[in-house]
Amino acid sequence: MSRNPATPQENRQRPRSGKGKPSPIRKAAGNRPQGADGAQRMPGGLQAFHLQHIDRLLGKVLLFARPSDAVVSFYFRENNKLGHRDRGIIAEAIFAVLRRRVEFGQFAESGTGSATRRLGLLGLAATLGRDVLSPFLYPDEAEWLDRLTTIERASLAPRVRANLPEWLYDNLLARHGEAFTAALGDAWLRPAPLDLRVNTAKLSREEALAELETAGIAAEPTPMAPAGIRLKGKPALNQLPLFINGGVEVQDEGSQLLCHLLAPKRGEMVVDFCAGAGGKTLALGVAMRSTGRLYAFDVSEKRLANLKPRLARSGLSNVHPVLIDSERDAKVKRLAGKIDRVLVDAPCSGLGTLRRNPDLKWRQTPESVLELTAKQSAILDAAAKLVKGGGRVVYATCSVLEAENEAIIRNFLAAHDNFRLVPVAEVLAEQKITVPELPAEGGMLALYPHIHQTDGFFAAVLERTR
Repeated sequence: MSRNPATPQENRQRPRSGKGKPSPIRKAAGNRPQGADGAQRMPGGLQAFHLQHIDRLLGKVLLFARPSDAVVSFYFRENNKLGHRDRGIIAEAIFAVLRRRVEFGQFAESGTGSATRRLGLLGLAATLGRDVLSPFLYPDEAEWLDRLTTIERASLAPRVRANLPEWLYDNLLARHGEAFTAALGDAWLRPAPLDLRVNTAKLSREEALAELETAGIAAEPTPMAPAGIRLKGKPALNQLPLFINGGVEVQDEGSQLLCHLLAPKRGEMVVDFCAGAGGKTLALGVAMRSTGRLYAFDVSEKRLANLKPRLARSGLSNVHPVLIDSERDAKVKRLAGKIDRVLVDAPCSGLGTLRRNPDLKWRQTPESVLELTAKQSAILDAAAKLVKGGGRVVYATCSVLEAENEAIIRNFLAAHDNFRLVPVAEVLAEQKITVPELPAEGGMLALYPHIHQTDGFFAAVLERTR
């Protein structure tokens, strides 16, 4: 699953236009800054070459042949003379278009020039403000943008406001209703917070907060996860001693809660079945107090290689990365019936992470989700064979689709009468963790950005009864 905490975000206050009505395109607010000579300077630092790069890069991104963050990163490597600020202006405009593609696509049906230029102008207007664009617009483009700023967003069709593909919007609407779908769609257009998990084997959350304050970084405890910290803004962490020394790791609060559902104990045998770069693996290792044996399985050698430096920083000694070729690997089968706890962070559509990865809603299809559900069922079946009697499997995704979540669990329980569903509220209560608005039906966990301020996550706890 994709976990990209550094995706560029729209992070500006929505201005007003017309008669106090919210505009669908954000305008720059406040006075323009002045230079030493008193002359006005355009905010945002926009230059003509930024528009040219956005036009070219959008053409590549909108092919959706590869993940958009990878396309953007490759483009910047090819154009390595672009400075840090230049890359930020370009990338933020690109990702604004991806978030609001339905809305901007409707606006771009009018106007002149190439479609990618019109979309790029809308992305820049959303991130830097309409006024910043004035020196770079042809008269007909200026008139077109000015006309769009008078449109009330509330007048747009619900799916256009939600900026979701039709199949996904209809799926959510049928299951949750219009108000829930609208609120979720709106949350996916907003920036995700940057959450950290404190390595409590090295220091307490209070000590970590004090170090961040000393470094001039505003932060607060997360409301649910006991080792979580939420930063105010997106500061650079790579040079921070607290990060370099393994005192904190970047991890969404929802992801931290999944580890608490597994609740491993000291000395146990535990498997992280789809470990990836190991964010959850490290959290589990800390919960086990670096005792017992914790296997980190993954089919990607590159992802496991990314775990190694994080593991070295953490100070953990009980983690054992293992490269497997599939869930049927002999290295997996050798552990059958020997494991106390297994976390299955299953490969999924990633649709719960649209605040960070907005291109996923355009790259996934009902057909790709169907392929994933077959893989998810196979992985869960293989993982379940590992646990001993009384052992537990936590199945989790960062998806909001029933097909990848509740349906997988229902089918598994129907085929495995030696497993029972353990209510997540019961598991969390044992750790004195409170999660608001837990689903009353079924005892499974469902997290949503507009309710819990986390990425969209699902989890179910399955216990082997014999």
